[in-house]
Amino acid sequence: MERTNRTLDALEAQVKGLEDLIEIAGAVVSTLDVDTVLQAVLRSAMRFAETPAGSVVLLDEEKNEVCLVAHEGLSSEFVSNERSKIVPGGFTEQALRAREMICIGDIPYEQIYRVTNPLLLREGIKSLICIPLILNQSIIGILYLYDFVPRVFDKEKLKLLSVFVSFAAVAIENAKLHNSTKMLAITDCLTGLYNYRYFVQKFNQEIDRAERYKKPLSIVMMDVDDFKAFNDTFGHYIGDQVLVKVGEIINATLRKVDFAFRYGGEEFAILLPETDVENACLLAERLRGKIEQETIGAFGVVNSQRVTVSIGVASYPDDGTTMDELFKQVDELMYKAKKLGKNRVYSGIGESGENV
Repeated sequence: MERTNRTLDALEAQVKGLEDLIEIAGAVVSTLDVDTVLQAVLRSAMRFAETPAGSVVLLDEEKNEVCLVAHEGLSSEFVSNERSKIVPGGFTEQALRAREMICIGDIPYEQIYRVTNPLLLREGIKSLICIPLILNQSIIGILYLYDFVPRVFDKEKLKLLSVFVSFAAVAIENAKLHNSTKMLAITDCLTGLYNYRYFVQKFNQEIDRAERYKKPLSIVMMDVDDFKAFNDTFGHYIGDQVLVKVGEIINATLRKVDFAFRYGGEEFAILLPETDVENACLLAERLRGKIEQETIGAFGVVNSQRVTVSIGVASYPDDGTTMDELFKQVDELMYKAKKLGKNRVYSGIGESGENV
């Protein structure tokens, strides 16, 4: 009788575990937003395994690196590096090599820690679960679950956790595919910057946000000087290289919170949230100078050949409170910069740059 009761208890525990697994798997596949999926995968796994901390990394095999994409319950020091090399002999390398879960309930080997990952030691992690995210025989990332005390992980739960991770890998890959498709619709295929369609959508959103939170918003409009003549002289292939190079310089100069667009032809637009006109002009002047300097002889044509841009800068609310008002103002300021001699920045507060 006692044996029968134990069997029934074990079956009930398995059923409960499966019910929990189905619930969290449903939550993970309920969205196609990559960041939301990654966070749902992590939180669901932490809840299921009853661990207070965890992280998810995606694998970059070419660079032998992992990129941190989600974390919970960890210190700022621990998560400060978004990318890190895979250390030979470390838990990550072991899990990748074995292509299976590594589970350690008590980690007494401080010397190994110091060699492979001293951060784990400083974080006070005493036990962990390290699970490769495998899809179609390829490892796309790793799920880590941490505890700050030594513990024995439940074997049945670990089996179910392996099943959950299979769901999670599919959900992450589907979300990444959806995100790639979405990006194609809003991205300029030549420069990789956002396109005009997304510019209109994002401009309206940022004006609404600036109005709601009473924050400044600046817009920068930029036109490549004498681009038609450049095309006629050197050909459209070189002209395309010019646009690509300008896009690269813009991307390398902006903050993560800024948005850059290829507005059309040789025109570019930049949205600078929470940025007043003075700081927007400083950024615009930095861009103007970098484009002028970094394009000298960059296209294999004439060593002294360089690309210059004329830039207009306008800000909410000083130069307008609607998209139409701001765009009209910044467009006029950009063309004023051209009329004044090109290769300069012009705004409502003055001009900078030099005509050379």
